[in-house]
Amino acid sequence: DDLMRHDGKAELIDGRIVTMSPTGFRPGRIAFLIGISLHDFGRRSRLGVAVPDNVGYRVPMLRSGRETFSPDMSFFTGPLPANPMRFLEGAPVFAAEVRSENDYGSYAEEELAEKRADYFEAGTVVVWDVDPLADLVRRYVRGEEQPTVFGRDEFADAEPAVPGWSVSVNEIFEVD
Repeated sequence: DDLMRHDGKAELIDGRIVTMSPTGFRPGRIAFLIGISLHDFGRRSRLGVAVPDNVGYRVPMLRSGRETFSPDMSFFTGPLPANPMRFLEGAPVFAAEVRSENDYGSYAEEELAEKRADYFEAGTVVVWDVDPLADLVRRYVRGEEQPTVFGRDEFADAEPAVPGWSVSVNEIFEVD
């Protein structure tokens, strides 16, 4: 309940509200373009719903102490809340995390890996690490060691989490 009343984007980790800074234009626009494609797919397929940035997911406390997620873009296949003003219960099947300006370097890499581990522990099947500086999408699948890397002139997918959906890497990085 405290997190619901918090101004701005934040996640609940170890009983503390951890504020997340706003992102820049390019990362935000990339997440938006991924979302447009995912939304269209969800409406056509009826396999789930695309969920935009700043929507909270509540999960049982994980080993790290995390209790919520707020991905940059995600896809949810579970039941929608009886009160649609509340967080979604459970993890997204697919989460896209778009790197911001400060998401580079060894410390950031560790944090991103820890967050992916949290997603997988909570039940997420696929996590994208979207890199706006390299124009790459890294697809991590729960239970697999190495990511699949998608670059320019390729289509990135979220298999097996979102079967049948893919988006042009060129299209999501053409944001300027």
